[in-house]
Amino acid sequence: MIRKTFAARAAVAAAAAALLLPLAVQAQNIAIVNGKAVPKARLTLLVDQAKRAGQQVTPELEAQAKDQVVLREIFAQEAEKRGIAASADYKAQMELARQSIMIRELFEDFKKKNPVSDAEARAEYDKFKAQATGTEYRARHILVEGEEDAKALIAQIKAGAKFEDLAKAKSKDPGSGENGGDLDFAKPENYVPEFSKAMTALKKGEMTETPVKSQFGYHIIRLDDTRDAQFPDFEGVKGQIQQRLAQNKLQKFQDDLRKGAKTDYKFAAQ
Repeated sequence: MIRKTFAARAAVAAAAAALLLPLAVQAQNIAIVNGKAVPKARLTLLVDQAKRAGQQVTPELEAQAKDQVVLREIFAQEAEKRGIAASADYKAQMELARQSIMIRELFEDFKKKNPVSDAEARAEYDKFKAQATGTEYRARHILVEGEEDAKALIAQIKAGAKFEDLAKAKSKDPGSGENGGDLDFAKPENYVPEFSKAMTALKKGEMTETPVKSQFGYHIIRLDDTRDAQFPDFEGVKGQIQQRLAQNKLQKFQDDLRKGAKTDYKFAAQ
């Protein structure tokens, strides 16, 4: 009796397992297309690619990805039926795709194994900060085409007209003109030499007595203020520095591979 009961239980368990097996298989797949399973791994890969590209993974994006994965299977099956996979063009494109994927994964692997440390980022920051020392000048200017026009404006300002109002009305430089000629703080090297020389010769509150000619026309310049060169805090630019250093490391890795390869090919960049 005991043996019979045990055998009966075993049979029930086996039957239950047989019923649950399709559910387990289904849990690993998104769908079945013409009898062929579409594995969830494809969906995971597609979503991961979206993440790499900086996309935010939302329920809507996942739903679209599922549709895409199933549609790809439908279209791929039709391509197989039509013998596309046997064509020379398909095989050539597949080789290029294989190389592209391998190269992408090679570079991703390199970046993971060669991250930019905080110390490296800080050293780069300190280097640029040291180079950024000096004086910044806050100037206003009015830019016109003719020298006589510039002289007339200088006369108006000396007679009591507001520099800012004339800049808004007369300046050819739309960016600063709308702000009363204000160019904000900048280092002298940011401007053309003629402008820089005239600006740095002024004291705070002074205006150029004569028009300053440059390739853009004639300038009337007024110096409003000066200050020591400003530089952003490390934390504010840390991400940008790390990104640039990571690109530099990857470029060096690529260059080293190219130089170390035994080939009779001469690269155009060499």
